[in-house]
Amino acid sequence: RVTLLELMMVKVSDKNSVSSEEMNVFVRHAGFLADCFQEKCGAVLKLTAAAAAEDEEALVTIRLLDVLCEMTSNSSQLEHLQAFPGLLETAVDTLRLTHLAGKQAVNIFTATHAVTGQEEISHPAVGFKSHLIRLIGNLCYKNKENQDKV
Repeated sequence: RVTLLELMMVKVSDKNSVSSEEMNVFVRHAGFLADCFQEKCGAVLKLTAAAAAEDEEALVTIRLLDVLCEMTSNSSQLEHLQAFPGLLETAVDTLRLTHLAGKQAVNIFTATHAVTGQEEISHPAVGFKSHLIRLIGNLCYKNKENQDKV
């Protein structure tokens, strides 16, 4: 699943090589990806426990967030995802929870806290909060209703 999402990420982020037919496929699947993210977003919080550093569900959720960020950076997919029920609320709630989890344990969600001494830890969840903020920002872009919700 992670590999499939990474392939989707590459295709979505290369805006020049995506045909209109492929773009329509991405728009149709955007709702499914948003649903999957909403269902699985709590799995990333389990990564605060050291034993769960390789949790597959959490890795899938991180890749889902990456793909959603790229999709919302594209104007043809943005409108559909901005109107998607519950996606913005889930992103905001997950951001709150990751912030709290980072305060209660070792903060693995931001790069500044992932540095110990001179070496940097390459944890899969590093940057998760920044990607959540990017998604929230994209969902609020030129959308007064979503801006008011946040």
